[in-house]
Amino acid sequence: MAEVIRMPRLSDTMEEGNIVSWLKKEGDQVKAGDILAEVETDKATMELESFFDGYLLYIGIPSGPVAVDGIIAVIGQKGEDYKTLIGDADSKPSIDLSNDNDQKHENKTPELNTPLTAQSIAPLPISADQDLRLKASPLAKNVAASAGISIDQVSGSGDHGRIIKKDVENFIKNNSEKPQTQTISAQPSAQLSSFVYGDVPVSQMRKIIAKRLGESKFTAPHFYLTIEINMDNAIEARTAINETSPVKISFNDLIVKACAVSLRKHPAINSSWMGDKITYHKDINIGVAVAVEDGLLVPVINNADAKPLSYINQEVKDLAGRAKTKKLTPQEMTGNTFTISNLGMFDIEEFTAIINPPDACILAVGSIIKKAIVKNDQLVVGNMMKVTLSCDHRVVDGASGAQFLQTLKTMLQNPVMMIV
Repeated sequence: MAEVIRMPRLSDTMEEGNIVSWLKKEGDQVKAGDILAEVETDKATMELESFFDGYLLYIGIPSGPVAVDGIIAVIGQKGEDYKTLIGDADSKPSIDLSNDNDQKHENKTPELNTPLTAQSIAPLPISADQDLRLKASPLAKNVAASAGISIDQVSGSGDHGRIIKKDVENFIKNNSEKPQTQTISAQPSAQLSSFVYGDVPVSQMRKIIAKRLGESKFTAPHFYLTIEINMDNAIEARTAINETSPVKISFNDLIVKACAVSLRKHPAINSSWMGDKITYHKDINIGVAVAVEDGLLVPVINNADAKPLSYINQEVKDLAGRAKTKKLTPQEMTGNTFTISNLGMFDIEEFTAIINPPDACILAVGSIIKKAIVKNDQLVVGNMMKVTLSCDHRVVDGASGAQFLQTLKTMLQNPVMMIV
């Protein structure tokens, strides 16, 4: 019996997927495990695999955006009446993969629209000349570019010698111990040389960023509170910890912990506007904004107030590293109750951030800067850091936000209080 392929929902924010290319054409024989197409979502570029044997009878959308649950193809036996099947399939639901809390599909055989491979790399521009010379999938090219290798070094195992992602991964694995031909200093110029000027189609990730932050900025009434924090004691505490601890913590780790402890003392900040109600969250789950190719991802540190600095450090490193290679699961990017955006490493002294829904607040963190301050009526040099809290005025009032910032300041100026 023929089977219908639909566009799956791969995250809670996904509304459509963009078909980058088909690796099979109508009439081709297909085996379970074959890669059918490459689909770009709001968070990843994914390979859509077949779970059935048969023939690709129908391709509904050769390329471009398709709404979630939209029919994109049919696999079956030669001569089957797939047109009737498509009409009947319009009323059938597909599996929603955005929430693993729903266990009703847990023990069922995966449907065809459930992707087997979730490996992903941020898309990089490829020149037209290179596209014509090489028979390689866009995802394979992106993996090669991210690893700093030339795609023409890889042998293809796909149809007609086409290079697929697995070929690149095997090449990287087999050559991992060999000297790299590309130096670190050459990477920026190599990336710049591949930059494409002019009009570029908007990626699914950028579409979602534009939509969600546009909705946040223009529906949530933002107001901003800025406070300056003396980080002298935080610097001393970090130095003392890192001299003895095998885990070297960062200032960002201290800020995450300080925010988590402060949120426990000010639960009104750890909240969400839900239209007809305000939800005050018991768990403190802090999202940490990470810059990736073509946008931002926000992995979440769950129950951050209950975790020691060493745990926060390791978790942030792991999540941030996998965010940059688009290997996070949707579940690792959901459930945030508060968000931190830190641009201090870029010498940004002060900025304001747009609230990350469904949070009521986001903290923008600037650089630690040496400047003259008055201490005990004496002019001395202090290590000062500005932070700005963006608040949703539907949920948080000025006094509540200010009190939270006062507590945060106290925690960072007296770091021992975070571990008491």
